[in-house]
This record gives sequence, structure tokens and C-alpha cells, in this order.
Amino acid sequence: MSIQHLHSAEDLEQYVAKPGKKLLFKHSTTCPISAKAYEEFQTYLKDNDTDAAVVLVIEDRPVSNKIAEDFGIKHESPQIFLLEDGEVRWNTSHWKITQSSIKEAVSQ
Repeated sequence: MSIQHLHSAEDLEQYVAKPGKKLLFKHSTTCPISAKAYEEFQTYLKDNDTDAAVVLVIEDRPVSNKIAEDFGIKHESPQIFLLEDGEVRWNTSHWKITQSSIKEAVSQ
């Protein structure tokens, strides 16, 4: 399962528009909490066939800001969203991003 990297507003819009459930992860490459959360995210994806994308919050700040604006959810990082039909069905951040929390959210 490959993780798509979103580098532009267009990338983000195309990804959000895709049908079905998908995960969107905001990752800070300088944050140890984010590194741990990203590991959990990747571990979840190894065993589950869910579309997934990542935005690097420092390198692609405009995309990260657009997520907060478009969904009206305060920016945090690390942060994960479960999207379906262009809407956020679930989101959480920091230490709450675990393999099991993602699994539970996706299976709802």
C-alpha cells in the first residue's frame, strides 16, 4: 500500500474528491511525537487496504493550512483525518494516533 504525498492544493482536492474512505495524515518531520504517530499509521496500512496520504506540515505548509481551512478543524501535528465523500468522519492528534484508533475509526 503506497502512501501518496500531497504537495499542492490540487493534489489535496483530487485526493479528497476520490470516492470511499481514506486517511489523511499531517506529519511534522521535526517532531518525535509525529514520528511515533507516523509509525503507527504505517503499521496500520501494512495490514489494511485503505487509501492514505500524507502532508508534511513544514515542507508543504500551504497544503497543511488549506486542510485546516477547508475542514474547519484547528491545525495540529501530528494529526490524522478519516475522510469519506469529501467530509471528515473522524480526526485525532498526537498520542491518540495509534494503529488501533485508526482501525476502529475506519471500521465504523
